[in-house]
Amino acid sequence: MAIFSVCLCCSKLPPNPNLQSLPQASSFSLPATPQVSLKSAETQRNGLISLSESISRASFLALVSASLFFASDPALAFKGGGPYGAGVTRGQDLTGKDFSGKTLIKQDFKTSILRQANFKGAKLLGASFFDADLTGADLSDADLRGADFSLANVTKANLSNANLEGALATGNTSFKGSVIQGADFTDVPLREDQREYLCKIADGVNPVTGNATRETLLCE
Repeated sequence: MAIFSVCLCCSKLPPNPNLQSLPQASSFSLPATPQVSLKSAETQRNGLISLSESISRASFLALVSASLFFASDPALAFKGGGPYGAGVTRGQDLTGKDFSGKTLIKQDFKTSILRQANFKGAKLLGASFFDADLTGADLSDADLRGADFSLANVTKANLSNANLEGALATGNTSFKGSVIQGADFTDVPLREDQREYLCKIADGVNPVTGNATRETLLCE
């Protein structure tokens, strides 16, 4: 009977208002997770690829444009400058090439092979023929003032009526077998053996300067 009485008392307990205010399990819900659009990601990836391709194409076109610019200006096309064409004339085999009548001021022919090359009447002021091979070249009537023939091989060349005033001919420069009639060697520093050799064959007067070849060589 005691047990039954306790149970009856428990059944009559008033409801707890705190317990009633708790939310039901069914009322909880997780926050919505944003869905990543595969189509949007693919669009962005394609856009980056297109941008990369555009930059690469622009860089290539800029490089081509720069190459064409330098090729069009010979003075910028190669170190040493000079107005002859767009090709390099330094250290090249230019055997038999025709430069006659050209304006080649300060042109760089260092160490080039210029055998039988034609420079007749060319303007070669300040040009460099350092260590070049000019065997048999035609330099007649050429303006060679201030040109550098240091260590050059100028054997059997035609220097008739050429103006070499102030040119350099130091080292082992050789004029053996060359034609120098009417050539002007004013202020050209020559080895004594070369001077003696040239004085033996010197003749004529330069038509431009009016100087006698022998006098410009300081021949006795």
